[in-house]
Amino acid sequence: MSTRIETDGLGDIDVSNDVLWGAQTQRSLRYFSIGKERMPHEMIEAYAILKRACATANNASGRLSDKRRDLIFTVCDEIMSGMHNRMFPLHVWMTGSGTQFNMNVNEVIANRASQITGYALGSKEPLHPNDHVNMAQSTNDTFPSAMHIASALTVDRQLLPALARLRRTIEQKARQWKDIVKVGRTHLQDAVPITLGQEWCGYVGMLDEHITRLEQARDGLLPLALGGTALGTGVNTDQGFAKRACSEIARLTQLEFSSATNKFALQGAHDGLVHLSSTLRGLAGSLFKIANDLRLLACGPRAGIGEITLPTNEPGSSIMPGKINPTQAEALTMLCTQVMSNDVAVGMGGAGGMLDMNAYKPLMIHNIMQSLTLLHDGMENFRRFMIEGIVANEEHIKQQLDHSLVLVTALSPSIGYDRASQVAHHAVKNGLSPKQSALDLGFMTAEEYDNIADPTTMLSPNITP
Repeated sequence: MSTRIETDGLGDIDVSNDVLWGAQTQRSLRYFSIGKERMPHEMIEAYAILKRACATANNASGRLSDKRRDLIFTVCDEIMSGMHNRMFPLHVWMTGSGTQFNMNVNEVIANRASQITGYALGSKEPLHPNDHVNMAQSTNDTFPSAMHIASALTVDRQLLPALARLRRTIEQKARQWKDIVKVGRTHLQDAVPITLGQEWCGYVGMLDEHITRLEQARDGLLPLALGGTALGTGVNTDQGFAKRACSEIARLTQLEFSSATNKFALQGAHDGLVHLSSTLRGLAGSLFKIANDLRLLACGPRAGIGEITLPTNEPGSSIMPGKINPTQAEALTMLCTQVMSNDVAVGMGGAGGMLDMNAYKPLMIHNIMQSLTLLHDGMENFRRFMIEGIVANEEHIKQQLDHSLVLVTALSPSIGYDRASQVAHHAVKNGLSPKQSALDLGFMTAEEYDNIADPTTMLSPNITP
C-alpha cells in the first residue's frame, strides 16, 4: 500500500494514501490501539456541525476568508451526510481530553479540502488543520461542546420519540383493558381488585415522568463551552466568537444551543452529562420494572399467573417443543442492566476531573451514547415485538378473581378487620370461597356479602361518610 509523509509538531510519519487523516490521527492509531470500541459516530456529526459553525464565526470576524470558510462548509456537509465515516477510526481508550479525535476531524477537513482543490494530501493547502479548521478553538472546549451536541441531538431525535411511541402504545392497551377487573398483588400476594387498565396506567405515568426528566436533561446540555478554548478564558478568540458560533450551531441543529455563561464550570466538570446519564439510568430502572412485571404476568401459561399472553416470535427451546419465552423482556432487562452499569462509569468519569479540565471525556461519551442507543433500540423492539401483540386472557383473569381472597378487604368496614381476617384464614384452611367462609362463620348473610363484596366498587374510593 502506497503511503505519503504527513507532518506535525513531532516530525514526520507515514500515512496511507487512501485515507484523509493526517499525522496526529496516525500517531493515535499507533499508540492507542486498545480494545474494539471506536469513538461514537454521533461525535463525528457533532464535530462537523461545530467546525462549520466556527468557520461561520471566524469568517464574520474577518479572520477566515470566504474561500476557506466555503471549503470548510463543503467538507463538513459531506461529513454530516456520512460520506467520510471511514476516516474516523480512533479508539475510545485514548487521551482523556479527546485531542486526537479533534485533530482527526481537523485533518480530514484539511485533507479533503486539498483533494477538492487539487493540492496534494498532507500539503495543508489551502486549509491548515490547526490554523484554519481549529481557529479560535481548543479540544478542551470543542470536545465537551461536541459531547453536548451529540447527546442532546440523540435524545431529541431518537430517544424521546421512541419513548413517546412506547408510552402511546401502552396507553392504548390501558384504555382497551379499562374494564377488565383482576387480582391486584402486593408482595406478590393477592391484595385487592384492580383493573388491568389501571395497572397499565401506572406504566404510562412512569414513562410520562421520564419524558419530562429527559427533556430537562436535554435542555441542561444546551449551554456550550465553545469559546472557552484552553481553560475557559477564551484566549485566542475575539470577543463575539462564542456567541456567533453557538448561534450558528443552534441554527444548524434547531435546538437552542447557547454560549455558556460560565465556561470554567463546563470545562473543569461535565455535570450536565452526568445528570443526563443518571436520567437514563432512571428510565432503565422503570423499563426494567415494566418488563419484569409483564413476563411475570405472562408466566405459565398454564401453571403460572397467565393473565396475559405474549406474542409468539420464535421458538423458546431447543429441547421443549412449543415452549415460548418472554425474550423481548429478557433483552430489555439485560440492556437496562448495561445502562445502569454505564451510569456508574459516567459518574466516576465526571467526578474524575482534576483542576481545570476533565480527562475522562471519551469514557463518558462512549458510555452515554451506548446507553442512548441501547435504550432507543430496546424500546422500539419491546414496543413492536411485544407490547403491540399482548393479549389479555380475560376468562382466566375472571377465574382467578372469583377464587381469590381479594374481596375480603371490602368486608372490613362492615364487620371489622379482625373478623375479616378470620374470614380469610378460614377460607384458606378449608378451601372455601370468601363468601362461603363468611357465611359459615355467621358474620353476614349472602345478601349482605353480595352487596358489599362487589369488585367493581373497590376500584376507587368507596366509603360514603
